[in-house]
Amino acid sequence: MKRNFWKRLGKRVGVIALAAGAAFMLAACSNSSSSGKDVKITILQGKVENNKQFKQIAKEYEKTHPNVTIEVTSIGGGTQYDPVLKTRISSGNAPTIFSLAGPADVKQFKAHEADLSDTKAAKAAKPGTLDAVKNDQGKAVGLPFNVEGYGLVYNKKVFEKAGIDPNSLTSMDKLEAAIKQLDSQKSELGIKGVFATPGKEAWVFSDHLANLYLAQDYNGNAQTLYKSKKMAFSKANDMKTMIDLEKDYSIKPIMQLDYSAQVNQYFSQGKVAMIQQGDWIYPTVEGIDKNFAKNDIGMIPIPVPGEEGKMPVGTSLYWAVNSKKSTAEQKAAKDFLDWMYTSKAGKKDVVEKLHYVPAYKGYDNYKMSDPLTSAVFEYSKANKTTGWVFPGYTGTSWDPDVAQPNLQKYLSGKQSWDKTVQNMKDGWAKQQKSSN
Repeated sequence: MKRNFWKRLGKRVGVIALAAGAAFMLAACSNSSSSGKDVKITILQGKVENNKQFKQIAKEYEKTHPNVTIEVTSIGGGTQYDPVLKTRISSGNAPTIFSLAGPADVKQFKAHEADLSDTKAAKAAKPGTLDAVKNDQGKAVGLPFNVEGYGLVYNKKVFEKAGIDPNSLTSMDKLEAAIKQLDSQKSELGIKGVFATPGKEAWVFSDHLANLYLAQDYNGNAQTLYKSKKMAFSKANDMKTMIDLEKDYSIKPIMQLDYSAQVNQYFSQGKVAMIQQGDWIYPTVEGIDKNFAKNDIGMIPIPVPGEEGKMPVGTSLYWAVNSKKSTAEQKAAKDFLDWMYTSKAGKKDVVEKLHYVPAYKGYDNYKMSDPLTSAVFEYSKANKTTGWVFPGYTGTSWDPDVAQPNLQKYLSGKQSWDKTVQNMKDGWAKQQKSSN
């Protein structure tokens, strides 16, 4: 979802011990270095919840690839990614591998983006997964981390005890009725609220929730939205219905809830019936209660009018290689990324350690290893998905400077929904006018 999620959050923050700006070393290597000399690659990334897994994967890599050392710094815990990357670049400490969140980042960091079109990973990428990171020459300058999906992650035991089949919630009317029933039975169900809605984490609403109601206007295409001078937002009233349910039936006060409280403190400990999140939270939930994660959670789509039964699936983060680095360093970086996504050992780790739904071909014989990625995989196979348009704005100033503060004003009761929507539309038009 984000770097956004990952750009600011890192954002799928893992267990709290993985804190903001945590840096760690991954000794890894590549005997494929053309010179055979020692090469160091540095990685700046924002998927904090996968720190531990990346470290394990790198240790595997170093056993068979001497000569290359990989140092990874992870940005998260509320720290925005792009400002840190810009500082690293301006200070002469630019990373070898960094992250791109979509078209705006491709434009912003184009002076440092190597052409990755000829890598094994780019050639194996599934159709459409490179579209958001092609430069003006049509060359791919990013490689997708994975594809992800999100919706309502629910507690199976709570739903079973309430006698509600989550798969029957195929319309907003049915979902609203179930939410009200769960709320009326909180004491018997042993929960403190239906939702844990993280009002402090505005990206949950500006990116993931808003995407559901913006995508229909742009055929689910991030590039189309990114190039649009105006933001239609024709489904804004449908978004209001959903955001109000999350606001009204949540543990209070929502403006004091952050991501870790939502996922770690409340959902993973069985204190709420469901949360709006995605498959990326699995490593965190597993780290808190492995049995609960494996057996007692599932995920269903939010029943967006006109798109019922479809799960939003897409890519929000891409690996880029710094074109300003030496030829040997760039080659070592590309070799590592190719290994991770196309070698037998790397692919096994992508599925089993990272819990990623692959954005690449060649994984037909692999089975998703947890209930959340399994849901994304099954909806994808059945072609019951909608696109992600939010990567078209997550790298722009509109998201943190306009969308997020306005949505938080609404969530906190300080601003009407009509004013919120109008400010978002006006802010987009102003940004697009100034950028052209």
